[in-house]
Amino acid sequence: MTGGVVATPQTLSTRAGVQILQAGGNAVDAAIAACAVQGVVAPETCGVGGDLFALVHRPGDAAPLALNASGRAGSGVDAPALRAAGLSEIPRDHAAAIPVPGCVDGWAALSSRLGRLGLADVLAPAVRLAEEGFAASDELVAAFRAGAAELAGVEAAGPMLAAGRGSTVVREQLASTLRLIAGGGRAAFYEGAPGRAVSAATDGVITASDLQRSQADWVEPLSVDAWGGTGWTVPPNSQGYLGIGGCAVLERLGWADDPGDPQAWHLQIEAQRALAAGRDDVAVDPGRVPVPLDRLLDPARLDAVAASVDPAAARDRHAPAPAAGGTAYLCVVDGDGMGVSLIQSNFHGIGSLVGAGAAGFLLQDRGRGFSLVEGHPGELAPGRRPLHTLSPTLWTRGERLAMVLGARGGHVQPQLVQQLAAFVLGAGLDPDEAQARPRWTIEPPEGGTGAPAPSGSRVRVEPDVPARIVDGLRKRGHEVVPGDGPQSGWGPVSLIQVDDAGWRLSARDPRVATTAVATA
Repeated sequence: MTGGVVATPQTLSTRAGVQILQAGGNAVDAAIAACAVQGVVAPETCGVGGDLFALVHRPGDAAPLALNASGRAGSGVDAPALRAAGLSEIPRDHAAAIPVPGCVDGWAALSSRLGRLGLADVLAPAVRLAEEGFAASDELVAAFRAGAAELAGVEAAGPMLAAGRGSTVVREQLASTLRLIAGGGRAAFYEGAPGRAVSAATDGVITASDLQRSQADWVEPLSVDAWGGTGWTVPPNSQGYLGIGGCAVLERLGWADDPGDPQAWHLQIEAQRALAAGRDDVAVDPGRVPVPLDRLLDPARLDAVAASVDPAAARDRHAPAPAAGGTAYLCVVDGDGMGVSLIQSNFHGIGSLVGAGAAGFLLQDRGRGFSLVEGHPGELAPGRRPLHTLSPTLWTRGERLAMVLGARGGHVQPQLVQQLAAFVLGAGLDPDEAQARPRWTIEPPEGGTGAPAPSGSRVRVEPDVPARIVDGLRKRGHEVVPGDGPQSGWGPVSLIQVDDAGWRLSARDPRVATTAVATA
């Protein structure tokens, strides 16, 4: 197919993206529409109370545009006070865990610079679903039942707490907020009633002046060459560099795809572990990254990372702190060749468990990515951005779009990106084959939350990984923990490949029932 393609984690989100393409919108319009619907029908993944990152390929451009719409800590956060209270990390429902929501600023920035339709048209599908209702998915019901005790009395959570499998959910308060955004843009959200509700929900930690400051910045993307193409991602405070950088390390190690060879698995795992060892000091506020951004993926640095990998055995490494997943990644390629790689999140699924009053949405807890260690590059402070697990990627060959790719999964997102990119671009598999391959993820040390001392390799694998692979990895020093079924949290991965003839190739991730790919 050479027309438009939309791939998202939810059938209704994909449908909205297709409708916008058919109405004359471009890939950016469709991505915003799909994202807005995702936040309505799957608030366990994202919503207007969370953050957003995006990469956009425009035909003929040598590099994609990169947008960081992640929120900053409010003016009222106080790391010394939290340390004095005996805290070593920020509690999920604490006001310091809630940065300014960046999503709406992200929509506004994308729409004004790159969209073809206005926000009123683009947000119409989301407004309609919030107002008229939608069928509750199993995932939505399970997420809100799991958090029911903590969410009791949270007004924004009420429609979801009342939902049963397949029942109709109506979110009238959120519909009103979305109509405000559609009619008045970012000012109606941040400086209007929704913004005041955010400030009140954080007891004034987020101030009116914090909300007036745009959370969306166009930034220089990071890039790396691998397998005859170039991978692109957003720079820190995102950990996205680990996905594309892992591919470059893997290529340097001479990796060749062989699903029956433990050595191929070993190199995949060790490439990622070696590069990720310093993540918690690097994926921090852009003004505090200790490595110059233009050197983060420098060929000489990647050569050194590859040289640190033992091809015969797993080495002890500093493991990044784990982070739960609760994210929506989606991608769109339109008929003109524009491609969008977009990711949006509340962080821990439904976020902080704090609602924005009567505005109809829950607030993220992305501030938990800050450190409370005095002097740490990622230390909590007013106006700073926290570590972000969100890792969208976009791949080009010359000036031609080759693939948009990303996943949910918290700290394992770059691991999933590396595996799928290796299969599609490195091994030449089609998206169907790549999605069907069994996956691995790197587990944190037992009892560890980013242990200060180096530790060995602990890997979890899906149950259909052959015994020969498990045995071979164990002989190479990996502790291997087989999963008890397909791992829905290891995705969904969404991707759209564009081949040399311009054909769009995509496939849904079978691990998550709601995922959908459709053409316009």
